[in-house]
Amino acid sequence: MRLFACLSVAFLLPTTFAAAQSPNQHAGERATVLHTAIVYVDADANSQKVSEVTPGHEVVIVSRSGPWVKVFANTDVEEKNTDDEPEFAENENAVPRSGWIRNKGVVSTATPNGDRLLYGAAASAEADAAEPHAPKIAAGSAHLLYRRVAEYFPSSPLAGESAWRSADIRWQEEKFDARTLPSYRDPDPNNRPKLYQDALRKVVKQQAGTKYAALAAFDLLDAKLCGDWQGLPKCPALESEVYEKYANAYPDGPKTAEALWNAAYRQGVLVTMYGAEDNTKRADAAAQHAHALRDQMLAKFPASDYTARAQALVYRVEQGIAIYGTDRD
Repeated sequence: MRLFACLSVAFLLPTTFAAAQSPNQHAGERATVLHTAIVYVDADANSQKVSEVTPGHEVVIVSRSGPWVKVFANTDVEEKNTDDEPEFAENENAVPRSGWIRNKGVVSTATPNGDRLLYGAAASAEADAAEPHAPKIAAGSAHLLYRRVAEYFPSSPLAGESAWRSADIRWQEEKFDARTLPSYRDPDPNNRPKLYQDALRKVVKQQAGTKYAALAAFDLLDAKLCGDWQGLPKCPALESEVYEKYANAYPDGPKTAEALWNAAYRQGVLVTMYGAEDNTKRADAAAQHAHALRDQMLAKFPASDYTARAQALVYRVEQGIAIYGTDRD
């Protein structure tokens, strides 16, 4: 979907300043910042710098003093739901710190229209992340800012989409990195790199019946797909089944037409593969299956580009044109 730059955040960790405790041990207002905020020892820009808080990372507001806010900063680096969930591109040396930040761009659970402010900042960061030479923190900031919308304002109409976008950004980023590994091309899905799935699964469960659950479930299909098919029919046959099961589970989802196209394309591939093996019976069955999927798409999604692609695919199959490999005679 989207490619993002990796998140990289540097923290200054002076040995003379004590680290904060777990955020759950502090009573206070949860908040985040919309711009990079410097944390100072005192409410004075000339005092010692403790660390930085980048957009989306969390602070707990302890008190306010004029244009300054006392906070426990970066408290979220200790928030892990599972042992295999590191903070998104977390700096391994980061620890929560107490100090003062300027009262600028601080959005808390009590901020009026806070959900829209966080969502808008997240959308801007996501757009920045898709640009060439994107800021290094853009993808991570988008991921965290969307996450804060869902956490701080769970009843907001933006909460469901924000939860999905946060999970999707992380998934896409991890998948992009995994594609650089030789094991990603392994034809056995079980041997491919394991990506963090809990956030997407949470969206599927908590947003059940919504388009965001369907979008998250579509992302999760990637873990069931092969890498390199190696010219063997086992993989496209497996993947076609995976996509059809998804389409049956989410018949009206925003990705259903695409899933049916993916299934139809793989049936077309099977026609070519079985034909190369002189397995006429299976080739004919795959061709009929491709026809049936096309007809299903015409009935359900007549205006979709994926349906038009399925029509062109079936025509090529009928004409005896190879779908997989070279189609030159």
